[in-house]
Amino acid sequence: MKNRDLYLSQLIQYKDKPLIKVITGIRRCGKSTLLSLFKNHLIDTGIPTENIISINFESFEFDRISNYKEMHTYINERLVDKKTKRYILLDEVQMIPSWERTVNSFLVDANVDIYITGSNAYLLSSELSTLLSGRYVEIKMQPLSFKEYLDFIDSNNRDNLQDKFNQYLKFGGLPTVVELMDNPNTIG
Repeated sequence: MKNRDLYLSQLIQYKDKPLIKVITGIRRCGKSTLLSLFKNHLIDTGIPTENIISINFESFEFDRISNYKEMHTYINERLVDKKTKRYILLDEVQMIPSWERTVNSFLVDANVDIYITGSNAYLLSSELSTLLSGRYVEIKMQPLSFKEYLDFIDSNNRDNLQDKFNQYLKFGGLPTVVELMDNPNTIG
């Protein structure tokens, strides 16, 4: 898993602030990976894993959570000790209808720090931004910059920058595509 230092440092900067951290961006730009990197950061800084509630709504493991009430129940069952701060990481949360009701409830009623990811289109729609107005900070993820691209391909050698730049322009800056570049035939 490659680091996205710019975005990870933003999450760290807002850690434990009473705001929902909303990570948005186009599909495949690295939002889920960023959430995993942040989870690893929490663990590395001494947060016990039992204090981290992580749900990826694209995973079949969480298929039984299909509405905001089930999401609330699932999370609430893991908030045994109400005094201990919990970190809630919700990946692709827009897949749950009315998810914002649960998120808002925990922000108001529980000792939690909330991080969510989702696609740009729905996540911060006008009605949603009205409901959560003043309660969230948006972190807009972009595809890899050329500098990040060079880091991703482990290019300490800065020779042939023009060739590398042409390759960057040809294949783009989506992390998954860059990782597949060892075999360009897999990229269609």
